[in-house]
Parts: sequence; C-alpha cells; structure tokens
Amino acid sequence: MILFPAIDLYDHKAVRLFKGDYDQMTVYSDDPASIAEDFLKCGASHIHLVDLEGAKSGETPNLQDVLEIKKRTGAFCEIGGGIRSMETVKRYLGSGVDRVILGTAAVQDEAFLLKAVDTYKERIAVGADIRDGFIAVKGWLQKTAVSCEDFFRRMEEIGIDTVICTDISKDGAMQGTNRDLYKRLSETFRVKITASGGVSSLEDLRALKAMGLYAAIIGKAYYTGAVSLKEAVEEIE
Repeated sequence: MILFPAIDLYDHKAVRLFKGDYDQMTVYSDDPASIAEDFLKCGASHIHLVDLEGAKSGETPNLQDVLEIKKRTGAFCEIGGGIRSMETVKRYLGSGVDRVILGTAAVQDEAFLLKAVDTYKERIAVGADIRDGFIAVKGWLQKTAVSCEDFFRRMEEIGIDTVICTDISKDGAMQGTNRDLYKRLSETFRVKITASGGVSSLEDLRALKAMGLYAAIIGKAYYTGAVSLKEAVEEIE
C-alpha cells in the first residue's frame, strides 16, 4: 500500500481543516515545500495535495506552490481542488504534476470527466468526498443526492483507475478512519481505492493495508506527531 502524506494549501500556506470546516483551520507552515521535503526525508515517495481555495473558487491560486513542491522533491504529486475544466487539467499535467483529482466536476459534469479520462487516461483520478453516505461537492460545502455506491458504480463503468475516498466526518478529527466503509467498497468495486480522512494511528494503516487498498492518505496525524511518517513508510509500504 502506498502512503500519501498530504499538504492542504490555502493562501500559500500548509493548513488543515477540521471535518472540512473552513472556519476551523489550523496553519502549520508558510513554506509548504519544506514540509514536502520532510516527507521525502521520512521515506515517502508520493504526495497528496489539495488546493482548498481552488475547491471553492474553481481557480488555481496555489499553482506555484504546487509546482515548487514538485520541483524541490521530484516526488509523485497528485492534486485536487477546483479542477473543473480541461484548461486547468492541462495546466497542472503540462507543468509536471503526475495526476489530477476531479471532485465536483466528476459529479456535475460527466462530459468533462469523460473527455479528461479519454485524453489523460490513468493520470485522471476522482475524489469521492462522502458526507452521511452521499457525495459532497464545492469544497465539501454542498451535499448531493448521489449515493456513495452509485457514484463508485458509475466511475467503474466509465473506467476510472483510482478513486480517493474521504469520509468527511472523520477528516481531521483524529478519531480513526472509517474501516467499515473502505472494507465494503473494496469488496464491492474493482477501482483502486485511496483511503482518506481520519487516519490517526499505525493500526489504522495496518487495517487498511490488510484490506488490500491501493493507498492511504495521512494528514493531521503527521502534523500533530501522532504517527511517525518514517515508521509508517517502513512498516506499510
């Protein structure tokens, strides 16, 4: 299983939200690339990036920070947050980012999703952000009527390679990840699943690895020191 330590970007800073609430934001660094360099020192080779401003606006206000992280680390970098046009996809992938994650657009603009997948294949992943069993969009602010299962089923039909699945209620709460959700999804669908939200211990990671998941994202547990990224990489990957 691959570990993706995460950097959430807002106003060119590395931050974390509590359960997706923009009013409960903690700033961890004004130099996100230095955090990315620490990831590499701990043995990580993949980095998960989210532009929290872009998730709300549909723009790329932290693009230069993303590119600086890629330049200074050379790690595999995936980025999500506000990617709702082919122009934005091309801007990221053409600048050296390895994979983009479509969230809102994957739910609300299937024609765009199909075009992106047809053009860039496995470099397109989809984010399934779940609130109370349904997909949420617009930076987690709006819950849709699309159920988690129906969404996964459609992504599989389309031929999506990877789905980053986040239980919003667990994100940043340090209460453990939703193991039941990931077990059910991994047993039902063939897409590669990245678990996101609530990973707060090595035991969480061991459980997710035992399910055969493709990857897991570690966020707040790294920033608070609850999990040693170096130990996690050595044991899980």
